[in-house]
Amino acid sequence: MTAFKGKTIIVTGAGGGIGGATARRFATQGGRVAAFDRDLAAAERTVAAIVAEGGTAFAYACDITDRSAVETAVAATERELGPIAVLVNNAGWDVFRPFLQTTPEDWERLIAINLVGALHMHHVVLPLMVGRKSGRIVNIASDAARVGSSGEAVYAACKAGLVALSKTLAREHARDGITLNVVCPGPTETALFEDYKKGAGNPEKLAEAFRRSIPLGRIAQPDDLPGAILFFASDDAAYVTGQVLSISGGLSMVG
Repeated sequence: MTAFKGKTIIVTGAGGGIGGATARRFATQGGRVAAFDRDLAAAERTVAAIVAEGGTAFAYACDITDRSAVETAVAATERELGPIAVLVNNAGWDVFRPFLQTTPEDWERLIAINLVGALHMHHVVLPLMVGRKSGRIVNIASDAARVGSSGEAVYAACKAGLVALSKTLAREHARDGITLNVVCPGPTETALFEDYKKGAGNPEKLAEAFRRSIPLGRIAQPDDLPGAILFFASDDAAYVTGQVLSISGGLSMVG
């Protein structure tokens, strides 16, 4: 398929499970992928997989909490891959503890990665899209932002902020030909979810409880997410903006 042929796509957190799966899916549809990750080696593994399948991708070391690093990586992307058509803000981090067991230092890191980092990406990429009167932004939040999640209070607050940011920017930039939409994963088999399970007394019991509570009967795999992300980034969603979609196997059903 060539739905994204000739288009440059940034995926943050591209070295991880959902980010890597999303970057690979864009590449299979002809996209030129800029794989951003704080861990350059992880981004390079994603790029190697894309190139091995005949796709085009470059890896960029980018700590999204560092404004100058974001500016440098975005400039390099435009120089090496061309005008940015799609931005997928996927990078994130969590600490799994009841709120009263967290510290202000935890809050600062959670906010820096999950909210301020996304602010940096928007603030640097959006002007380029505005100048071209075209662009798609897909923000990866979490069902924790929509319905809450025990042990993830500050993470949920950050992701709820990302949802509100997306809706506001969707309004501000609709006349610029730019759409912003949000995908909210439920429990997904990623390194982040593994850390979440380790925070429980019995990780396998917790995983089984999740499986029983999900109507579709299984925890999501990273490859369950890119279809929705690519839809929002595609021309098929040209008249869709400011929307939020849960990908949770029915665990949450929010109207």
